[in-house]
Amino acid sequence: MCSDEVNRKRRQLIATTGVVGGAGVVAGAVPFLSSWQPSARARAIGAPVEVDVSDMQPGDRKTVQWQGKPVWILRRTEDMIDDLAGLEDVLRDPRSEVADQQPPYAQNEHRAREPEYLVVIGLCTHLGCSPTYLEPGEENDISGEWHGGFFCPCHGSRFDMAGRVYKGVPAPTNLVVPPYKFLTDTRILIGDDSAGGAA
Repeated sequence: MCSDEVNRKRRQLIATTGVVGGAGVVAGAVPFLSSWQPSARARAIGAPVEVDVSDMQPGDRKTVQWQGKPVWILRRTEDMIDDLAGLEDVLRDPRSEVADQQPPYAQNEHRAREPEYLVVIGLCTHLGCSPTYLEPGEENDISGEWHGGFFCPCHGSRFDMAGRVYKGVPAPTNLVVPPYKFLTDTRILIGDDSAGGAA
């Protein structure tokens, strides 16, 4: 066998070994790198949730799940919106000054992008119980200053129609407003407030 043929076979053997070795490294790396990615279940739990509100009339409420938590969407009536202004003296944080309870666009009297729609996580900020929704004028045993909103049956915390906490109750802060945006006038994306959409 001449030396040129031996060198050619040697180069073929080295090339073949390199290709097979490279494929082995890739095959071994794929499961390893995949383990760094969140599971499908984890992605689903934290994924944004799109909600159609076109069927909601003023006064209606919807509940959806986001990150394993209930999120309430309340389409407020004009009376509910007007009532929010007169409660400052009985609320612990009427101007939503605790910054981590809502995104900046909800740091207002309505705690919302649009006054008509309230979007809040339906868990009391005391110990995480789920408050009950009580409409304005609905018969209840709560004090005369009650204008409707959310009442936590676990320890008696009260929140107004903007999810703002009343003074003198165990809950330390307002209900949490999750990140959200309007994709259209009738579709809300909860869990994502990045640029794009209607607001």
